[in-house]
Amino acid sequence: MSSSAPEQDLSPADLARRDQEEKDRKAREAAEQAQLPYQWTQTIRDVDITAPIPANIKGRDMDVSLTKTKIRVAIKGQEPIIEGDLPHAILVDESSWTLETTSKPPGKEVSIHLDKVNKMEWWAHVVKTAPKIDVSKITPENSSLSDLDGETRAMVEKMMYDQRQKEMGAPTSDEQKKMDLLKKFQEQHPEMDFSNAKMG
Repeated sequence: MSSSAPEQDLSPADLARRDQEEKDRKAREAAEQAQLPYQWTQTIRDVDITAPIPANIKGRDMDVSLTKTKIRVAIKGQEPIIEGDLPHAILVDESSWTLETTSKPPGKEVSIHLDKVNKMEWWAHVVKTAPKIDVSKITPENSSLSDLDGETRAMVEKMMYDQRQKEMGAPTSDEQKKMDLLKKFQEQHPEMDFSNAKMG
């Protein structure tokens, strides 16, 4: 099975423009994320958040609450470092937080580990109020995806594609296929009225 490479149809100028747009998008995203009082990373299975805090803070000074759909991380008596609704559910029993001493100022950081309920989706942000990252640009960790056999890998990639489409309100691959088939059929049978055709 040969995979078609649409890149070949683009002129060098188009490719350069697309690369530039991608660089700009990444820079904008990085700037938005840098404004947050915490950093976060994720794998397809979990999310890890770190936030710098003063070195004199102890565990008992922290106010941390992790529920299935909400997170709150604050130093008691201060504005929360992070608080809000999670975009997707977490496994509370598998999620945790720790206080760690670091070599960089201010000397400590709070580290939060969230275990995703759905191990097939990327998060666009940690809380719904935070700026989103473009999850369609995330390439799955090659290590874990390459461990899968071809069929499972194709299924995971399709599910991730469908997940992204759904979040953007776009059709999933199956819906797209149905729409393409219907469109083709309509073109071949212009005399038929499809205005009331229901998808799904």
